[in-house]
Amino acid sequence: QVQLVESGGGLVQPGGSLRLSCAASGSIFSIHAVRWYRQAPGKQRELVATITLSGSTNYADSVKGRFTISRDNAKNTMYLQMNSLKPEDTAVYYCNADILERPKLNRLDAWGQGTLVTVSS
Repeated sequence: QVQLVESGGGLVQPGGSLRLSCAASGSIFSIHAVRWYRQAPGKQRELVATITLSGSTNYADSVKGRFTISRDNAKNTMYLQMNSLKPEDTAVYYCNADILERPKLNRLDAWGQGTLVTVSS
């Protein structure tokens, strides 16, 4: 069974930084595209950043230049480095990945449980 576990959330002052991690475990053959989403209170979930297996990245306009998505394929771990944080970045952040699962190479749309990021003074 495949699991995604996020960590690294917390309370940070405006202008500060946090790094979120998403560790994948279980019967994994390969991890393809990985995405970070966020959902603020009372708002819809939004796509923040995407990274493909080859390392191509894409970002929401609201986080371009401040957030960086990356991955360590050897560790099956993905990251979201968040700099220059603003109060409007406050949300629960979710990791999502397209995974081929052993042994039958079933394609799995996996989600983590979310980690809360609060940006406040």
